[in-house]
Amino acid sequence: MKSTHLQQITTQSSPGHAALYAFIEDDRLREAPTVREITRALDAAAAGTPCLQVLERFLLEKSLYAIPVVNDAGEPQALVDRNMFIEFFAKPYSRELYARWTIGELHRSGDYRGHEAIIVDADSSIEDVARIIIDAGMRHMVTGIIVRAAGRYAGVVSGHDLLNLITQRKQAELFYLSHYDHLTGVPNRVLLADRLSHACLEAERKERRAALLFIDVDRFKKINDSLGHSCGDSLLRTLVGRLRQSARKSDTVARIGGDEFVVLMENLDEAAGAAVVAERILQTMREPVELLGHRLVVTVSIGIAIFPDDGQDISRLLAKADAAMYEAKATGRNTFRVYTDGGAHYDPTRLSLESDLRHAIDNGELRLHFQPQVRIATRQMLGVEALVRWQHPVRGMISPIEFITLAEECGLILRLGEWVLREACRQLREWESSGHGPLRMSVNVSAVQFHQQDFVTVLRTVLDETGVDPNHIELELTESVLMHNVDDVLQTLQEIRALGVSLAIDDFGTGFSSLNYLRRFPINRLKIDQSFVRGIEQTPANASITRAIISMAQSLSLEIVAEGIETGDEKQVLEDLGCEEGQGYYFARPLAASAVLEWLRSVDRTPRR
Repeated sequence: MKSTHLQQITTQSSPGHAALYAFIEDDRLREAPTVREITRALDAAAAGTPCLQVLERFLLEKSLYAIPVVNDAGEPQALVDRNMFIEFFAKPYSRELYARWTIGELHRSGDYRGHEAIIVDADSSIEDVARIIIDAGMRHMVTGIIVRAAGRYAGVVSGHDLLNLITQRKQAELFYLSHYDHLTGVPNRVLLADRLSHACLEAERKERRAALLFIDVDRFKKINDSLGHSCGDSLLRTLVGRLRQSARKSDTVARIGGDEFVVLMENLDEAAGAAVVAERILQTMREPVELLGHRLVVTVSIGIAIFPDDGQDISRLLAKADAAMYEAKATGRNTFRVYTDGGAHYDPTRLSLESDLRHAIDNGELRLHFQPQVRIATRQMLGVEALVRWQHPVRGMISPIEFITLAEECGLILRLGEWVLREACRQLREWESSGHGPLRMSVNVSAVQFHQQDFVTVLRTVLDETGVDPNHIELELTESVLMHNVDDVLQTLQEIRALGVSLAIDDFGTGFSSLNYLRRFPINRLKIDQSFVRGIEQTPANASITRAIISMAQSLSLEIVAEGIETGDEKQVLEDLGCEEGQGYYFARPLAASAVLEWLRSVDRTPRR
């Protein structure tokens, strides 16, 4: 990996999309960086430097956490820890006795009991060095280690630097997984929505047009069933290549479903430009596709919707392009249709969720389910996480991913969040009144909720009205919530803790938290994100990150719980790493309130190890 590209990721407090795109599209995720790329080249103190000079530098430059010591040949000898050095010279008569000594003399004397420095080669892998630091003790997370190249001093690395780099590389992987299609490598529905929104804004500003081409493979299911899924996958990858070949360089090709693709065309002068690309796509599909020795001619049906002619709402545009595609199928396939009001039709009920959500709370359509959080070794339930569900009277169960995002966009998240908090407290009080407890109730709090001026007042009111013990309530916040307006956030956190309510950082390791903030904020618990838990027994990087998070939490006296445990192997690795609490399908899925008590009884009947 080239360090210039690495710096795009490591030097930003929150990586920009452009940097991430460059990082991902250059396919550098698979390359293993070495420690050489994150060394901090501090000025090294020669072994012959007087101790008083080093002490004065520490006192003047409070940002220094350590100073490396080298001999006349430039070889690293030791690492002077700031706190230990200052404490040593704070003792009575220390300055008088040792100030004129050299650093080398002080270390050789035995009077100064400094820790032995860890020295590694610059070409050592990040993972190996991280493991060395963790095994050597958490003090090196701050003080750091010395890096040498060809036997000479090259720089200093702290354990925090390493943890940040590993985490940020994982973030790039997570960004890729959440924004790109794994099979074909093109943007998925999430990234398409972002680019479509941007394209519409640009078209409106420049008084131009944007177009959506909705593409579906004709009779794809028959191909899949006849030749197998591997052939189907190969066909989809071939299709992506032909779509890219047909589209303009500035267009976005995205996969939004099994055999459904979209070409987003920006900056159009005339709507007819979309028809030109559609014709080109149909033309490229006439070339046979080789699949397991078979030469198949595969056709597609295409529907086109134009912004702003067919509407200015992004969801409506996608729905109308979808409807036009179905009209193309209805007229014989292997063709395209442009949406017209008198022709293609779309289901308006797909766009009515916002209105329905406004009535869902009052109509009693929302439910809370609860996922047990257990002691990993014994399966003893320590608490539950409250998770909201929407039982729509017509559509059935709607995914929280869909309606929570909608609630944030349309301003309903405050009502929804308060309902969840109140209902969780009420349910906990009901369990405790019937003799089941004490249990910890964890409730997720969105960024919009948390940053409301009256959030603490609302929280206090709910606690008073439900009569629940605040010490049994835990609020889960994401790292991104904590990283903005830090002083205001700190004050709010302190007010929440003053009520007796606990605080947890959810999805820890996927954001941009700082050790300094973790020490300042009154946090009680870290929740290891499930992306690090998934397949941990087969992924050394995940195990290293998890081990580092657990060690860091222990050094900061924070409790820790792992999310998304689904297999016995994952549970065993986490237990071996020292993680005491966990939640996930391995123990229990989210349960209705009545089912929680039954699950409790079933666990009580299960023999302990």
